[in-house]
Amino acid sequence: MGWHKPDEKELAVKAELLKALAHPVRLCIVKGLIDRGECNVGNMQGCLGLPQSTISQNLAKLRVSGIVTARREGLEVFYSVEDPVIRRLVQVLFENEAE
Repeated sequence: MGWHKPDEKELAVKAELLKALAHPVRLCIVKGLIDRGECNVGNMQGCLGLPQSTISQNLAKLRVSGIVTARREGLEVFYSVEDPVIRRLVQVLFENEAE
């Protein structure tokens, strides 16, 4: 079977996705959302021990990249990771963690 070069646009989209995840805080946020489910910034702040502004800035980048989705409930915004590809990718990155 020979080599098949993927579409340039598809490569660019995948590269941007990986760039968005390639930051320790963003990767930690995504892993936490996958492990714990939907969460708001206040709960993330308690778990991560980071300023709310840092978490919010990173969540904004993750939202723009389509990695996390947001749902508003009154004054609160709840974030989650819905895309099964993202979930699988992050799970693979951490699959040896339990060993």
